[in-house]
Amino acid sequence: MTRQWPLRAFSGALSRAYSSSSSSPFPLKHVAKLNFESAFCELKSHVGAADFVAIDLEMTGVTSAPWRESFEYDRYDVRYLKVKDSAEKFAILQFGVCPFRWDAHHQSFIAHPHNFYIFPRQELAADGTSYEFLCQTTSMDFLAKYQFDFNACIHEGVSYLSRRQEEEALKRLNLRYEDNGLLDKVNEFRDVPLARVTDVLFSERMKNRLSEWRDGLLRSGNGVPQFQGISNHSRQQMQTIFYKMRPALSLNGFTAHQLKLIQLVTNKHFKDLAYVRFNSETSCSQQIVVYMDSKSDKDLFMKEVKDDYLKEADMKIKAAIGFRHVIDLLSSAQKLIVGHNCFLDIAHIYSKFFGPLPQTAEGFVSSFHTYFPHIVDTKVLLNSNSVLPQRMRKSNTSLSSAFSLLCPQMAVNSNKISDLAFRPFVNVEVQVDDTRSSNWSSGIKHEAGYDAFMTGCVFAQACSHLGIDFKLHSSSSENLAQNEKLQKYINLLYLSWIHGDIIDLRTGNMIAESSGSNKFRKQHPKILFENVVLIWRFPLRLKATEIRECISKVFGPCSVTSIYHVDETAVFVQFSKAELVFEFLVLKESLERSNDAISVLHPLSKLLEGGNTCAAGYETYKEICSSPISKVLFADQADAVGIRWKTRLVESKLEAQSQKQESFCEENVATTTSISVEKSKTGKQHVIDDLLSRRSKCDEVIDSFFTAEVRQVRATN
Repeated sequence: MTRQWPLRAFSGALSRAYSSSSSSPFPLKHVAKLNFESAFCELKSHVGAADFVAIDLEMTGVTSAPWRESFEYDRYDVRYLKVKDSAEKFAILQFGVCPFRWDAHHQSFIAHPHNFYIFPRQELAADGTSYEFLCQTTSMDFLAKYQFDFNACIHEGVSYLSRRQEEEALKRLNLRYEDNGLLDKVNEFRDVPLARVTDVLFSERMKNRLSEWRDGLLRSGNGVPQFQGISNHSRQQMQTIFYKMRPALSLNGFTAHQLKLIQLVTNKHFKDLAYVRFNSETSCSQQIVVYMDSKSDKDLFMKEVKDDYLKEADMKIKAAIGFRHVIDLLSSAQKLIVGHNCFLDIAHIYSKFFGPLPQTAEGFVSSFHTYFPHIVDTKVLLNSNSVLPQRMRKSNTSLSSAFSLLCPQMAVNSNKISDLAFRPFVNVEVQVDDTRSSNWSSGIKHEAGYDAFMTGCVFAQACSHLGIDFKLHSSSSENLAQNEKLQKYINLLYLSWIHGDIIDLRTGNMIAESSGSNKFRKQHPKILFENVVLIWRFPLRLKATEIRECISKVFGPCSVTSIYHVDETAVFVQFSKAELVFEFLVLKESLERSNDAISVLHPLSKLLEGGNTCAAGYETYKEICSSPISKVLFADQADAVGIRWKTRLVESKLEAQSQKQESFCEENVATTTSISVEKSKTGKQHVIDDLLSRRSKCDEVIDSFFTAEVRQVRATN
């Protein structure tokens, strides 16, 4: 009793928190296990009547390793892989859902903010393994700073199954009982020898008692036989009851091992008896032995028991769906879904409630679009419109800033209108349960329900500034998702806000951000990914300037346009020309193979010191990012992924010149050293004469070595 008291006290406190008022004066519907069913019923009606639904998520973390942060050197497909990794490794702790309905009579939107606590609890014992997820300390500390209730989440959060998990659970259930039903599953133990003397004696005693009971049934006129010459304790262990209109023997007080022996005895020696396990009305497991007077009756009974079990197991699986009912509701309603910088949010939604994320961004958006065909990212909306960015204090379009500037009447100190506030203003009222209010104080930022409310309010104000007049809007006759003025913003999401990457959910294509929307954002130099070399496991003391200097001494002062640190163990080097990538990798491999005096004196020796330096093209970086492994250091990640080579050559990009240079090599074979030119597996010729043309950039000794080594590499490849 003492250990249960704190939980009872907690449950009472949580129940009070479910009321329309929380620790914040903002009216917010908190939902957890205790009130999920009733809250979901209310939510269905609100979503059905809504013009749009705003959402927001709070997660346990964002990045599983420092090098998985968003970098300017991340191509869009790599950015997706980093989002995929985050969605797969971290958990959702809160899910905010806020339907907005236009009330033409009051000329106002009515918002119904819901704050769901969710937790990936294992509800089905047959799953075998418990769920695991990562927690990022900075994210957890951030949530704690904003008074996140971790106890409510863990103890009372609503669990869930994804559609894939539900399908797998139903498949396991059907496979388990599709053969002979649960009654004959013990037949495989029919001939198992009994090793212990006590087991032999117990089994023989049970055989005699079952035989006595069955024979008594046949002799007894009232169908209730009595055991003769046994103690009261034994009588309590085996009592006659009726199950599905058939006489049965209830087994009580036996150990699990003894019950297994009784099960074996029943199936081995009695064709007219069946051992059955079922859950009683008190949800306790009950074991009985049932008598059937014919084979046809036994077959019928077996089918009845099997159907009951399948029905009960199916109900358990349906009950374990939990919070996914909310996601299914939002998907089936086909309403306009509004989020703020929400690509990571929708990746989490897919991973947690539908199934494993596709390997490519194109595959993901194509699949997700079938479930949610209408999504608006307010981050895109605020930065794409020509008027709004000028009012948003340059590029400050965070949710809280946008809410303060666009919705000052609803933000903190709502009676003090900001000088930057501008008209027109769309009124919003909040309704929780039966209480409707237009006057409240600010809620708690980064509480998912309140953030969803802020997102919806920002969207409503932004729509007003796009020229959408809600006073002319009728929820019953007009679908906001089909509004002409919104069409060019729907289904466009930032894959990376920092770098202005926008992905079209309808096609999976990346589109260019409008020129006016990014003028305040930091401009990064254009990155040509075919010009990029990834270098890792170099001497830790080397800085980016030293790496640039080493390479520039060989390939020229303008050969390197930029260097970017992935972390302390890896860098990106962008060359001025794509062919320099191939040349650098060939030269690196040649120097490492030679290990002579000339190699030691080579300008690249500083970069290659220690013999551990690895290098490859950009596709190798993508390969490493696609792995589910996440080591803290990038070099360790590469090892964990299984990259064992030190140099991966890439094909020269001068395909247009390959035939010309092949001819040039053949014509000048008499005056040049013999170079064995072998076609690659793709049938393209490596550009060897272009390598030889760089003699003027190295002294005679190094150049002679370089030419010989290139010859050797090409011959072996």
